[in-house]
Amino acid sequence: MLAPDALAGRVALVTGVTRRHGIGFAIADRLARAGAGLLLHHFGAREPALPEAGSGVEWIEADLAEPDAPARVVARAYERFGRLDVVVANHTHWSAGGIAELTAESLDRHLGVNVRASLLLVAELARRRPPGPGGRVVLLVSGQQLGPMPGEVAYAASKGALAASTATLADGLAAQGITVNAVNPGPTDTGWISDAQRPDLIARSPFGRVGVPDDAARLVTWLVSDDAAWVTGQVLSSDGGFRR
Repeated sequence: MLAPDALAGRVALVTGVTRRHGIGFAIADRLARAGAGLLLHHFGAREPALPEAGSGVEWIEADLAEPDAPARVVARAYERFGRLDVVVANHTHWSAGGIAELTAESLDRHLGVNVRASLLLVAELARRRPPGPGGRVVLLVSGQQLGPMPGEVAYAASKGALAASTATLADGLAAQGITVNAVNPGPTDTGWISDAQRPDLIARSPFGRVGVPDDAARLVTWLVSDDAAWVTGQVLSSDGGFRR
């Protein structure tokens, strides 16, 4: 764990923080404990166990499928904190569907939320943050480059686009002191794993368990710290060596 003041004076936006047992909450919790101010994004109802607004926490609700939503979210960080240093694009849209079930509407929704909104959030950070060290972007992906994701064509395409964009974003933002990396959490127990799925996932894990949200959160927190200042343009897996 980082020192309690490791991120003091910095402000982080974490998107997709809706559930107490989600990856977004685990990331937000670790960043808060490292001293960062937090703008937490959600869409729709969020669980009441999540932290309320306070001296170091602000909430914003937005549908990131709306083209102007990323600009409004980043603007809120500046209204509330006067700055933004870190963007963790944890939000996602997911629906099942193989190639035979693919529709224009489903594809547009996946690309709009997962790709367009994430890239526009990064663009807003680049436009608004003064050049200097400490800028960080972390994109959450799903390991599409490691193997097929049957029945998830639109989702795989959208998250794959983020992984493919990481090196280009990192190159373009290095001169502004911003690093860009992507994290693949692997199968993570956030409530979606059924009793039927669990034995197979465990059997494919060298450590004999599925991931928990804090596994990815530890990596994300390190990536946004000064200790990771020389790491950029990477797609990193925090999946326990999951066998695909």
